[in-house]
Amino acid sequence: MLRRPDSMRRWGVILAGGDGVRLRPLTRMICGDDRPKQFCALYGGATLLEQALARAGRSIPAGQLVVSLNRAHQEFYSRTMVDGPSQRVVQPRDRGTVPAILSTLLVIGKEDPTASAAVFPSAHYYSDESVITEAVERAFDLARSEPDSVVLVGARPESPELEYGWIEIGAAADRKPDSFWVANLLEKPSEQMARLLFERGSLWNTFVMVGRVLTFVEMICSAMPGLLRMFQESPIRRAPDEEIRIADSLYARLPHADFSGVLALETRRLIVHRLGHVTWSDLGDSDRATAVLSGCGIESEWAKNWRARRHSAKSKSRVSPAPATT
Repeated sequence: MLRRPDSMRRWGVILAGGDGVRLRPLTRMICGDDRPKQFCALYGGATLLEQALARAGRSIPAGQLVVSLNRAHQEFYSRTMVDGPSQRVVQPRDRGTVPAILSTLLVIGKEDPTASAAVFPSAHYYSDESVITEAVERAFDLARSEPDSVVLVGARPESPELEYGWIEIGAAADRKPDSFWVANLLEKPSEQMARLLFERGSLWNTFVMVGRVLTFVEMICSAMPGLLRMFQESPIRRAPDEEIRIADSLYARLPHADFSGVLALETRRLIVHRLGHVTWSDLGDSDRATAVLSGCGIESEWAKNWRARRHSAKSKSRVSPAPATT
């Protein structure tokens, strides 16, 4: 892809520190161990993390991609990320997405205080990668024209899903097609509310976000006063050609916090760009991952095995127990 003039100020954050517990029954069947889903090759011959890096790399120079990882997963990420150890920011444990995002943004900000960053989850699926690439480009454009805002990428919903975060859209933003100010955010709504959101044309939150590093940090400081000071008291040090390891003493004091909570408190700063027509999934649980990929024509051997296993389990559960004898 042709780089735009501002590409050298672009950075990317890949969130790859989660444990992937809900998908573990499936990844264990595929890989034979308890690796998180981002280190598993569900489709296409590459791990989900490798695919996320390729996704981000279509809009951002490869040397400006920073990956947030969990030290507990070293045996897996050391195989996937053989090169570029200095681009790995390793947390001592999972404390949610707020510390993961803040720590990587501080690393980027030290390199380039004027940088803009795109945040990508590491284990999502898009049926057409060109659609998300175009959306990220539009999001960078919006973030440049609205520097005090963060731009979310929203997917067109296919059902009144209860497990996703939803974005209620407001007025058109900056006269851009498919771009809107955010009216409200809701996480995992009730069935009745999900149906209402679906009928209103609300969007699924993909958690892909673009904005200035400074704007992201300001949002975190506003929503969680005192958190930045805790990081400043334990400065992140970069050793040449080595991964960046965050101090255990800092994470021992941190609360668990997810960035969806920050977004919910800062909706006045948020714009959403609506994805084009594409199937998107967070591959959040085993049945959903199997159904989405099979529905898009990706019929792997593991999908057949998983369905056979599920069918067998359901058949056994329907068998009534033999009556007790006296």
